[in-house]
Amino acid sequence: MHQVSSNITFIFTGLLVAMILSLAFEEKLHAKKSVIVGLFAVITLLCAAIFGLVHPETVQILGHPITLPVYIPGIDWEVIAIILGSSLFVDVTSKCGLFTWIAIKLTKASGGDPLKLLIFYGVMTVVFSAVLNNVTAMIIVGTLSGVSLAKLRLTNKLLGFLLIEGLLTNVGGMLTLISSVPNIIVGNTAGITFVTFFIKASPYVAVATAVTIWMGARLFNIQRLQNDAAKAEAATLVAGFDENDGIESAGFFRFGTAMTGLFIVAMATVSITPYIKELGMGYVALAFAAIMLTRYKATADRFYQAIDWDLLAFFGGLFIVINMMEHALVLNLIGDGLTPIIDLGETLGTGVLLVAAAVASSVTDNIPLAAMLAKILGGMNLPSDSPFWWAVIFGANLGGNLTPIGSASTLVAVTIIHKNKLPMSFVTFVKAALPFAVVQLALAAAFVLIFLR
Repeated sequence: MHQVSSNITFIFTGLLVAMILSLAFEEKLHAKKSVIVGLFAVITLLCAAIFGLVHPETVQILGHPITLPVYIPGIDWEVIAIILGSSLFVDVTSKCGLFTWIAIKLTKASGGDPLKLLIFYGVMTVVFSAVLNNVTAMIIVGTLSGVSLAKLRLTNKLLGFLLIEGLLTNVGGMLTLISSVPNIIVGNTAGITFVTFFIKASPYVAVATAVTIWMGARLFNIQRLQNDAAKAEAATLVAGFDENDGIESAGFFRFGTAMTGLFIVAMATVSITPYIKELGMGYVALAFAAIMLTRYKATADRFYQAIDWDLLAFFGGLFIVINMMEHALVLNLIGDGLTPIIDLGETLGTGVLLVAAAVASSVTDNIPLAAMLAKILGGMNLPSDSPFWWAVIFGANLGGNLTPIGSASTLVAVTIIHKNKLPMSFVTFVKAALPFAVVQLALAAAFVLIFLR
């Protein structure tokens, strides 16, 4: 622990608050996250250098000393590698038509029954959010919902479908360690393995999914078809879908399906696989991305162009800012503020932290929140099975269901709603989503306190 004057700590605290507010109002500023955080990374690095808080770091690699710039050690390269590799893998795999094939198969299996369709699409949203990412899942399921309900002449139910699917993306985002960015950051810091994460999170995800679908069906009056004539008509309409439309090559479809299964297994067994466990999940994600890219080896550059570089640049800048906040003892200051919550004990303290994280992530980006809280809790040397880690994970993910700006996937859901010319303002979303979010958070608090202590 180094000595830093309180004035310097308060200056950096002001910079952190300014960055969070800027991210909360990014649309008003007409600026990308990467630009906002990058600017603050430049400012905090300069301030840290002026106040003498950082110095170049020398490391030994194969016996040779190498001096690294001060901003390099602060970046969590494992997280960057996981996101980059997973994004590339999913982007290439989606071209094989697997996810569209699953979606249309489920649509046909529902027979056009509205309630069955809601259940199938709800579960599909959760699974896709876990395997792909929240935004991609919402785009696939949301787009198909619009097409399917239009063909079935059920457009009056579309608003309910899209809202429920938007809420379920954040529930599905808690199913695995790599389902959402907060999971990756917090799980990586806490030392939670892929298998442990899935075993502990899946019961909650199953219950929350069932409750959310049930509430949605009641609230939006989505019911089973009542007579044989209606069932026959719906079955005829839904039979017009062709699951093979999105498959460009049967061979690539089978290859993509097999690789998706292997990818999940490889990620789940990283911690016990010889040699691979020393390389980490980031290596696995990048390796599978490289293998899948061989299918498009002559045109691989188009996938590089599709990478969300804004997100990766955002992460790089964010890790730098948080690292500088650590040097300026801002994280210690916030940690002191969290100490009374931790001191409340694993019962009350966990519940308070979960709700606080949810409220905070509902009005600003949950990624900086998760990164900052993970860093602080990591400094407290909490064991990997501490419920406080899970309080941050559940709060950061579910907070996105409180407002349409709480997560990227709910924002996409509202965008699709508007594209279909359906009424949904900020206030309308909050009023409609609040009962779901409250129930989901209550279930999360009970689950963490009862099963994860």
